[in-house]
Amino acid sequence: MKYLLETTGSIEDGVGFSHFDACHITWLIAAAAWIAACCLIYRRLEEPGRKRMRYAVAGAVVADELLKMAVLLIGGNYTRNYLPLHLCSVNLFLIAWHAVRPTKTLDNFLYVACIPGALAALLFPSWTKLPPTALMHIHSFTFHILLVCYPAMLLAGRDLRPDVKAMPGVLLLLACLAGVAAVVNAVLDTNYMFLAEAPKGNPLALFEDALGHHLWGYVIILPALVLIMYAPQIFRMARCRVMTHS
Repeated sequence: MKYLLETTGSIEDGVGFSHFDACHITWLIAAAAWIAACCLIYRRLEEPGRKRMRYAVAGAVVADELLKMAVLLIGGNYTRNYLPLHLCSVNLFLIAWHAVRPTKTLDNFLYVACIPGALAALLFPSWTKLPPTALMHIHSFTFHILLVCYPAMLLAGRDLRPDVKAMPGVLLLLACLAGVAAVVNAVLDTNYMFLAEAPKGNPLALFEDALGHHLWGYVIILPALVLIMYAPQIFRMARCRVMTHS
């Protein structure tokens, strides 16, 4: 196929798709159906089956990333911009580690960072220049679908229980990852975790237009995410305090 090995940096203009066109909506419907099916299956399994399914999905995430690297290397398009240092790419290592040795910090990181981040990528893809015939187009969708799928099915099976008290550890892990990305960005002139700039079509660009810098988006979005994702627990904690003092 003509565009099989192309990337967003090598492909010609005018052959991709648009946000929420037929191609994009088809992918979103397929994603919702796949994730829902995995959640239903996982919920009905006993622990041995759940363990195998966790390994299978985590393995699929790693395999998907390896496929991307192979496509880039074969096509001669692998550059320093494709190191696995974006937040979604980092999540593949966290998911692989979680499948082997889950912790409360990892539980909550995957819940509050991985799910919203991967969903944002699916809703506002940065790879719109690529047509469906490009392997990087397929990878970009399937990879982010799997990133949502893993923690979602654990939530469905109640193996992942969100706990706002784990947020200090989550924020520390996020700060460490951002620190690594910032150093690499400074050395290699890259834009990992979108710390240097917000690409066109990225929601962070809205904050650059409104407030003068895209990093305000993190300052505003992170607390909002915590409030939204942990709203039921925060409400219960506040209610208990009111009842205790009344």
